[in-house]
Amino acid sequence: MPRSSATPVPPVSALLRRYDDPGEPLSCVPVTQGLLNRGYRLATTRGAYFLKQHLDAPTADRDTIVRQHRATQRLHGLGVPVAPPLPDSEGRTVAEIDGRCYALHPWVEGRHRGGAQLTTAGSRRLGALLGLVHTGLEQVMEPPGRADGEHGSADPDETFRVIDRLLALVRGRHLRDSFDMLAEHRLLERRRLLADHTHRRPPPAGAGGWVHGDFHPLNLLYRGAEPAAIVDWDRLGVQPRAEEAVRAAVIFFVQPAGGLELAKVRAYARAYRRAAGADAAELAAAVHRVWWERLNDFWILRWRYQRHDRRADPQFPAASALAVWWTREYEAVRDAFTG
Repeated sequence: MPRSSATPVPPVSALLRRYDDPGEPLSCVPVTQGLLNRGYRLATTRGAYFLKQHLDAPTADRDTIVRQHRATQRLHGLGVPVAPPLPDSEGRTVAEIDGRCYALHPWVEGRHRGGAQLTTAGSRRLGALLGLVHTGLEQVMEPPGRADGEHGSADPDETFRVIDRLLALVRGRHLRDSFDMLAEHRLLERRRLLADHTHRRPPPAGAGGWVHGDFHPLNLLYRGAEPAAIVDWDRLGVQPRAEEAVRAAVIFFVQPAGGLELAKVRAYARAYRRAAGADAAELAAAVHRVWWERLNDFWILRWRYQRHDRRADPQFPAASALAVWWTREYEAVRDAFTG
C-alpha cells in the first residue's frame, strides 16, 4: 500500500482480520481534512471504507466511542443521514490495536459545501437537518443528567489575561509576518471591544439537550444539493441546543470579510425553529451567548502561539473580523435568527 511520510499508516491487516470478508487491502490514503483525529480512505478488493483513528484525548476512549456509534446507528434508523460504523465478526464497532482505537465506516462519496455554495433553499434544508438531528437525539439518547445542567459563560477577566499572554508571544517573535501583525491588531481591538461590553456578559444557560457538538461544513457531506452524511460525532454531548444552531450558522455563513449572509441565516433559522420546535426567545438567548463566546475566544491564536500548530491559521482572518462585525450589527444578527 502507498505510504505517507507525514502520516503513519494504521495496522490495516490486523484491523481487517476482525471483519467478515472485507477484501484484501489495496491502498490506505490519509484524508487531509480534520484537526483532532486521523482519517483514511481504505480501498480493498471489496470496495472503499473510511477508517478512523481516534486520537483526541477527551473522546478517544472505547466507552465514549461506543456511545457515539450507538447514537449514529439509532439515528440512521430514524432516517437521519449518517454513516454508522461497520460491526466486525463479533458485532464490535471499536477495534483497539496497540493501545489505539479504530473504527471502520462505509465510504460516502460526496463533497463539502460552505454557506456560499448553498442557495436559500439549501440553507433551509440545512436548518431543517440540524433540527432533525436534535429531535432525533432526544429520541435515541438517555435524558441528560443533573451534571449536564448549567453552562457558564466566559469570564472577561480571564480573557484579558489571555490577551496579555498572547500579545507577549506575538510581540516576542523575532521575524514577524503578516499573520503576526494581524494577530496583534485583533488582540488590541478585542481588548478595547471587550472592555466596552463586559456589562453584557450573559448568565449561565439552563439545561441543554443532546447535540452533535461540531456541526460545520467539514462534517457534512453533500451528494448534489442533498446532504448525504453527517460525520464526526466525537463531540456528541449535552449543550443548549439552540446554541449549536447559532454556532453552526456562524461557521457556514461567515464571509471572508467577517460578515454573515443574513438572508441565508434567516432561511436556515426559520427552518431550524420549525424542525426543532424552538421559539424565537430561545434563539435570541443563544445568539447573545454565542456572540459573547466569540468575543472571548482566541482558540486559533492559542493553537498557533502556544501549541505551535498552524493548521487553523487560514480561519483566523474571517473569524477574528466576525466578532467585530457581529458586535456592530448585533440587532440585525439577532433579528435574522428570530424573525
